[in-house]
Amino acid sequence: MKIDIITAVPEILSGPFDTSIIKKGIEKNIVEINIHNLRNYSTKNYKSVDDYQYGGGSGMVLSIEPVDNCINELKKSTKYDEIIYMAPDGEKLSQQLCNKLSCLNNIIILCGHYKGIDQRIRDHLISLEISIGDFVVTGGELPAAILSDSIIRLLPGVLGNEMSALTDSFQDNLIAPPVYTKPRKYKNWEVPNVLLSGNQKNIDDWRNKKAIELTNKKRPKLL
Repeated sequence: MKIDIITAVPEILSGPFDTSIIKKGIEKNIVEINIHNLRNYSTKNYKSVDDYQYGGGSGMVLSIEPVDNCINELKKSTKYDEIIYMAPDGEKLSQQLCNKLSCLNNIIILCGHYKGIDQRIRDHLISLEISIGDFVVTGGELPAAILSDSIIRLLPGVLGNEMSALTDSFQDNLIAPPVYTKPRKYKNWEVPNVLLSGNQKNIDDWRNKKAIELTNKKRPKLL
């Protein structure tokens, strides 16, 4: 899979892709991640990529020209399945959407910044808008990193145990059941006996029951 991320502030993304699971996916050549500095595609003085909004108002707006230039340049060598804009009012990111995106070959993720982006970018250049929640952050870089992580961990070969991602919360519209590790007893807090029984059917039944209980308590709308 190839992920091209377009940003006006590439420095923000210098860390998330250099460690842990994402780094392993890159080293195994399972995923390719490229960070594109939007300023390199600006024709303005000082390589600026924003301007004042028509009609007045506070906050600068990301200009259409450098975004269009960058996307067109990327399209010369790659056919993209989706061109995604990280937007606070986009489709809410869900596990089901992550599963769908993980089946694609090539995607572009555009990171917004400042007050927002020129609406013409959204109208004519973007195929999918995604939100990580009903709140606003400074830019789309961290949401883009979250989206990338949620997709990459689903790619075959990235995780050590292929079943790990399939048993995550929300994969089957249930919250994952509790998990425990050593020691068996700590400060009089003990691991449930059923998990120590060795009876896999009983363990699976317990986990399913707990998953339903937790979902009913924390995310009842999923049931």
